[in-house]
Amino acid sequence: MLEEVFRDEWGRVLASLIGFLGDFDLAEEAAQEAFAIAAERWRRDGLPASPGAWLVTTARNRAIDRIRRDRTLAAKTRLLDVQEAAEDTLLQTAFPDERLELLFTCCHPALATDAQVALTLRTLGGLRTEEIARAFLVPEATLAKRLVRAKHKIRAAGIPFRVPPDHLLPDRLLAVLAVVYLIFNEGYSGRNELAAEAIRLGGALAELMPDEGEVHALLALMLLHDARRPARFRDGAMVLLADQDRALWNLDQIARGRTSLARAQALDGRGPYALQAAIAALHTEDTRDWPRIAEIYGQLAALTGSPVVELNRAVALAESGRLDAALTLVESLELDGYHYLHSTRAELLRRLDRTEDARAAYARALALVHAEPERRFLQRRLAELARSETEEGRER
Repeated sequence: MLEEVFRDEWGRVLASLIGFLGDFDLAEEAAQEAFAIAAERWRRDGLPASPGAWLVTTARNRAIDRIRRDRTLAAKTRLLDVQEAAEDTLLQTAFPDERLELLFTCCHPALATDAQVALTLRTLGGLRTEEIARAFLVPEATLAKRLVRAKHKIRAAGIPFRVPPDHLLPDRLLAVLAVVYLIFNEGYSGRNELAAEAIRLGGALAELMPDEGEVHALLALMLLHDARRPARFRDGAMVLLADQDRALWNLDQIARGRTSLARAQALDGRGPYALQAAIAALHTEDTRDWPRIAEIYGQLAALTGSPVVELNRAVALAESGRLDAALTLVESLELDGYHYLHSTRAELLRRLDRTEDARAAYARALALVHAEPERRFLQRRLAELARSETEEGRER
């Protein structure tokens, strides 16, 4: 029960506390203490009517107690005048949703991009340090230092906890979109609540900035991807898009995604998210236009210079029947630590009947993968390759 509330409420609770206390560390400590108290009390008394409000109220009261005890925090004495609230009677509506303020604070340009993303994942997403480190492919100690430096920079530079004024919003938008999309991707790989949180934040951004095409494009991209999530796994293993049961797709989300994409395109959306959303929409068609998908990936690669985009273009080239060109492109990419490169290369080699090379590429991908469904998928591919070799040997 507590774990479910943590997933649902952590970002909202922490954002409210940071807005109230003005201190990331104190807010996080207070939130953790409130969750610990809840774990004990809720077992005895049952779940309160408004768990999020209960947690915020409890955390606020514990933080005020700590400030009262610690006179070195005298600069925060204004908080001592705040009347403690009753945990069991406070309504959730008493707390505004301050997650957007927290999002823009975490994505302030004074912070390095990697720190922006890491801090947002830690505060709004509630990911553990080791999970974020794995996403960044960096040591956990490095990521922990990055988080500490980011919080110190916010405190030392007096970065405000607010949504920027209108004239600053466009310049701040790209970093925010990147953070929201990374949260979505983390959720899409297995933590469904994070994907839902990213979509919610994307929808809030679309309301806040209705004339920004890339905002609507990102929302479209997330909706179109998330609509296929129920069909991505079967019996604990990942299912490729071509093999997915379309009856499991969320048609309402696809329709909403197409509406958001149309809005983005009407606003002359030609940015990276608009191009990715256009590709995602093509993937929902009954018959996929692979040459067109490869063409859009080419536009996206020219815009971003991303080797991961080039890897996806290689897949589209292969599906268009250009296996040799696809393999040449894959083998030109410097992504040795990226398991998708090796699994893609393995699939191309398998189709080209280079079985030994395919097996080695699958093994390399398996050594790099962390997610269990993807691990099972690669193990199944290796087993299929071994069976195929056995059958060919019998025929000979």
